[in-house]
Amino acid sequence: MDVAADTTEKTFIQIAEIWVPEGDRLVHGGGDYGGLGAFEATSRRESFAQGEGLPGKAWAEARPVVLKGFDGSYFKRTEAAAEAGLTAAVAIPVFAGAVLKAVLVVLCGDDDARTGAIEIWSETDGLMMLDDGYYGAAKHFEWVSQHTHFPVGQGLPGGVWAARTPILMRDLGSGYRFIRADSAAKAGLTTGLGLPIPLPSGRSCVLTLLSAKGTPIARRFELWDARASRVGKDGGAVLADGICAREGPLWDEDNPRRVTAWQGLIGRVLGSGLPVAESAAPGLPGGYGAMVALPLHQGGELAHIVAWYV
Repeated sequence: MDVAADTTEKTFIQIAEIWVPEGDRLVHGGGDYGGLGAFEATSRRESFAQGEGLPGKAWAEARPVVLKGFDGSYFKRTEAAAEAGLTAAVAIPVFAGAVLKAVLVVLCGDDDARTGAIEIWSETDGLMMLDDGYYGAAKHFEWVSQHTHFPVGQGLPGGVWAARTPILMRDLGSGYRFIRADSAAKAGLTTGLGLPIPLPSGRSCVLTLLSAKGTPIARRFELWDARASRVGKDGGAVLADGICAREGPLWDEDNPRRVTAWQGLIGRVLGSGLPVAESAAPGLPGGYGAMVALPLHQGGELAHIVAWYV
């Protein structure tokens, strides 16, 4: 039986929302707003042309975009964000080949308690270099990250770059595989998720989400493999790895590690090729209030789904 998760502690990411192309604009496609109803209402009335606002900028530039402050910027919902206590956001475009499927936007608030990291790494001169990132209160870890680069296969960004698959890392503060382990331990960072972000330019790009125990990005992470070489001719997706804040495995006789298209929330991503951000939705595991699932396409085909739950 599931034990209820503690949903009272602060999370590093406060909002996750989906924007999908409709004609020449991006329109609202769902989201988890963490109870911030006024900001949600404002967002549902909004839409973005290419290059307009944060989702439109990620669309126009065909790459993830980090925005650390809204005042005086191109962000369109500044007043509503300020009222909700939101101060930073990251937009992640979802491409299948050259086709934009959606843009996932995550929004955070900046205070002395929230620690974590959302980082964008890109290939430059044969190394993974930090494009930009948002770290909350983890200022020293931010400085270390700005002065760190990764050859192929090294650290979390380099490992994802080499494998071209999502990777979960445990015990960041003590793990020899995590190059920034010492500063991660001082910042309280415990879990790392690295994702290869496909871009139409073909440039290698890696998104990393680093979670701290006190203000976690999520309480549960799942990596689903949808590659034909892994799942066979019948299709579907298999649960390749996962981390849960509670005891016990993520699959058993009652919770199989395989899904088919349109079976549950992961199956919806599998069937549509679109990301999902839902709160209080049917199909959520017991004890969790919301989930985000992000599809990763390779060669124009859906290859992986990464999900996190709060």
